Amino acid sequence: MKRRSIFLFSLSLASGLLLQAQTKLPFTVKQPVFKKDSFYITKFGAKSDGLTLNTASINAAINTCSQKGGGVVVIPAGFWLTGPVVLKSNVNLHLKKNALLQFTKDFNQYPLVKGNWEGLAQMRNQSPLSAENATNVAVTGDGIVDGNGDAWRMVKRDKLTETQWKKLVTSGGLLSDDKKTWYPSEQSKKGASMKNPGEITPDKSPEFYQSVKDFLRPNLLVFTACKNVLLEGVTFQNSPAWCLHPLMCENLTVRDVYAKNPWYAQNGDGIDVESCKNVLIEGSTFDVGDDGICIKSGRDEAGRKRGMPTENLVARNNTVYHAHGGFVIGSEMSGGARNLYVDNNTFIGTDIGLRFKTTRGRGGVVENIYVSNIYMKDIAGEAILFDMYYAAQDPVPLAGEKREPPKVETLPVTDGTPQFKNFYIKNVVCNGAEKAIFVRGLPEMNIKNIFLDNVTIQANKGLDMTEGSNIVMNDMQLITKDVNPVLNIHNSQNITFNKVTYDSADVLLNVTGEKSTGITIAGTDTGKAKKGVELSYGARESAVKVRK
Repeated sequence: MKRRSIFLFSLSLASGLLLQAQTKLPFTVKQPVFKKDSFYITKFGAKSDGLTLNTASINAAINTCSQKGGGVVVIPAGFWLTGPVVLKSNVNLHLKKNALLQFTKDFNQYPLVKGNWEGLAQMRNQSPLSAENATNVAVTGDGIVDGNGDAWRMVKRDKLTETQWKKLVTSGGLLSDDKKTWYPSEQSKKGASMKNPGEITPDKSPEFYQSVKDFLRPNLLVFTACKNVLLEGVTFQNSPAWCLHPLMCENLTVRDVYAKNPWYAQNGDGIDVESCKNVLIEGSTFDVGDDGICIKSGRDEAGRKRGMPTENLVARNNTVYHAHGGFVIGSEMSGGARNLYVDNNTFIGTDIGLRFKTTRGRGGVVENIYVSNIYMKDIAGEAILFDMYYAAQDPVPLAGEKREPPKVETLPVTDGTPQFKNFYIKNVVCNGAEKAIFVRGLPEMNIKNIFLDNVTIQANKGLDMTEGSNIVMNDMQLITKDVNPVLNIHNSQNITFNKVTYDSADVLLNVTGEKSTGITIAGTDTGKAKKGVELSYGARESAVKVRK
C-alpha cells in the first residue's frame, strides 16, 4: 500500500505539471524581437534563376541588416541557389511563399570548419545555415530550405527498391566492397571505413581531413550558443546529415515547421536539441530518415566535461511520421536531460514511439520526464522503449539481418555509467506495434522510478523488462497476439501492476532471475489466463504477490 500511495502522489504531481505545460509553460522562453526594416536580397544582386550562386548577395544582406541594428532579410518567391549562409544577431531570415532556398551540391563551396558531431568536437563541412553566439535570430516564413542532401549521403541497398538502387548506381559514385552501400565519392567511402575520422585529434593534419572531406557531412542548420532563437513556418528538407541542430542555445522556439527527409536518409534526424535551455517545440511535423524529435547533451567524457544538460523543454502538438523514434532522448546524453514535458503528440509509422536510449560510457542523468496524451499508429518496433544497451543500429532489423543480444555483465559504477529515472507517462494509446513496452537497464544501474498510467496498446507482444526498479504500471490495457507471456520480467525489483486488462493469455506474468523481487500484481483478473504467474530461471515464489 505504501508503494501505491507513493505512485498516486507522484502521478498527481506529474499530472499537475503536465497540465501546466499544456496551458502555460512551466518556465519562460524569451522570444526574439526584430525591427521592421526589410532588406530584400534582390537589392544586393541576388537572382532567382536557379543558376546564379547567390552566396555573397544573401550574406551581404544579412551583414548589412545586422550592422544597421537588425530587421528582416527577405527571400522573395523564386529559386535561389546558394552556398553557406551565416545568420547574425537581430536578423530574421524570412522566406516568402514559393521561395526555394536551394543549397548547392558543389562541395567546394563548403569549407571545413571546427564543429560538433554526435557530441564530439569534429571537423565538418560548413553547415548550409549557421549562426554562432548570436542573439535574436530567426528563420521564418512559408518557403522551403533544401540542403541538397542526396549529393552527400551514402545509401544502403536494402533501403531502396531494385529500380531505385539501379538508378542510383548508374548515376555515378561507387559501391562498398560487399556491394551493399553506395557512396557518392571516394572520399566518402574512405571516411566511412574509419572510426570518427572527423574527430579533432593532434595526430590529424589538414591534409587528412581534406582526404575524407566528402564524408564529413554538414547538418542543414546549426545554431551554436545563440539566445532567443525562432524557427517558424518554414519547410527544412533534404539535409546532408541532421536537419535542425540547435547546440547550447537558450530560449529556442520551433513552431509550425516541417522537417522532411527521405526515409532512407542515414543520420537524417528531424531536430536534435543539444545542451539547450528553455525550449518550446510545437505544432510541427517531422517525416525523416532517423529520429524525429531528439534530445541530446554531448557524448561520453566530452559531454560530461561540457556539463550542459538539455533542460526546461516542452514538445507539444507535434506529428511525427517516418522516423526511428517519435520523441527520443539519447543516446548522446552525457550532459544529462531534465524537466522535459511532452504532451499531445502523434506518431504514425515511426519505428519506435517513445524512445529513450543510452549505453555504458555515456554517463549523465536523464530525470524528471513528463509525458502525456501520446497517440500512435503502425509502430514498427516498440511503442515505449527504455534501453541502456544502445548499439548504433537501426531500431528495426533489415530483412535477413541477424543481431546477437548484448553480453550481460555487472561492471563498477563510474562517471561513465548513465542513469534513467523519474519518468511519468500518462494517457498513451497505440494501435499497432511489434512490442508494447521494452525496458532494459544495466545490472549495476537499473532503469528506475518509472510511472505509467492509463496506457492502451495493441501490439504483437506485450511487456519485456530486464533490470528495472521501482516501476509502477496502472490502468494498463494490453491487446497482444503473443500471449505466452503477456508480461515478462527478468531480474527486476519493486514492480507493481495495478488494473491490467488483457484479452487472453497462456501466461499472464512470467518472472525470471534470482534478483527479481517485490513484484505485485493487483486489481487484475489473473483467472482469465491459463496460468496467472510462471516462475523460472532462479525466480523464487516469494518474488511475486497477487492481490485482489
